[in-house]
Amino acid sequence: MDTDVRRDVVPFRQAVRAWFGISLQTFGGPAGQIAVMQRTLVDERRWIGQQRFNHALNYCMLLPGPEAQQLAIYVGWLLNGTRGGLVAGTLFVLPGMLALLALSAVYVLWQDTTVVTALFAGIAPAVLAIVAQAVIRVAKRSLTHPVFVAIAGAAFVALALFGVPFPVVIAVAALIGWSAYRLAPHVFVSGNGHGGDGGAAPLIPDDALHHARPSGRSAGKILAVGLAAWWLPVAAVALFTGTGSVFTTQGLFFSGTALVTFGGAYAVTRPSAPHSPASPPPSSVRSTSPSTRSSPGPSPGLGGRSTCSSRSRGR
Repeated sequence: MDTDVRRDVVPFRQAVRAWFGISLQTFGGPAGQIAVMQRTLVDERRWIGQQRFNHALNYCMLLPGPEAQQLAIYVGWLLNGTRGGLVAGTLFVLPGMLALLALSAVYVLWQDTTVVTALFAGIAPAVLAIVAQAVIRVAKRSLTHPVFVAIAGAAFVALALFGVPFPVVIAVAALIGWSAYRLAPHVFVSGNGHGGDGGAAPLIPDDALHHARPSGRSAGKILAVGLAAWWLPVAAVALFTGTGSVFTTQGLFFSGTALVTFGGAYAVTRPSAPHSPASPPPSSVRSTSPSTRSSPGPSPGLGGRSTCSSRSRGR
């Protein structure tokens, strides 16, 4: 692939250290994770421009699956090619997986104690504070015009009060944005291309385009790497635990869920909420949300709770 033979934008070891540091700070679900990447990659290190970051985030929101992890993979690919994307995506979920494993063990062993109950109850308001602070930080950089504020407010009312389906909200917002650009292009022009803060130019500026020409070979290689990273872990679990194990069932279930969960982690619990042998009941999903968001990494990892609950019931 052409993008792999180019020189790294930043030294690979430096990028690995940066992604590991980001992975340890990504608490509070996608809002907190995006805010951490915004601060680290855009504001502090100046590795990517503000507009490029926002455009990538908007694109990832349209894709099924966790948008924050997809954004990390994309930025990692821009910085260091395919290996950069794989490292960024892997480190993004690894600390959260280990933390969730520890929380699950604590819940199974001491779920009936007052201390653990109070601990998980106290996490909820802290999570809300983290998410609110992160949303405000991202909004200050993204909602740079009253038109954008109006669109965001209308989308919130449509989703929260009227229950409008997420794809409809996105389609209407895109139509409004397209119309606004045709009628008033100046609305979409920002200060200096980097949030208007007057800082140093980013290594990947907003106006930089991909130099690699599209090709079937390049697309096939990317597809092969993605499918391998997706299905090899599921195949390994099926090989070591059996095709009928709860781990394999959950792997297949959440692989299918990832294909239909548009809107990021905050929308992922709706498709996975109906009770099935591979998914927890809705009450379990609600009670697990604070604990999953208190661990770093993507928040909709509810499979561990389902497994732990089934084990505790079987003891």
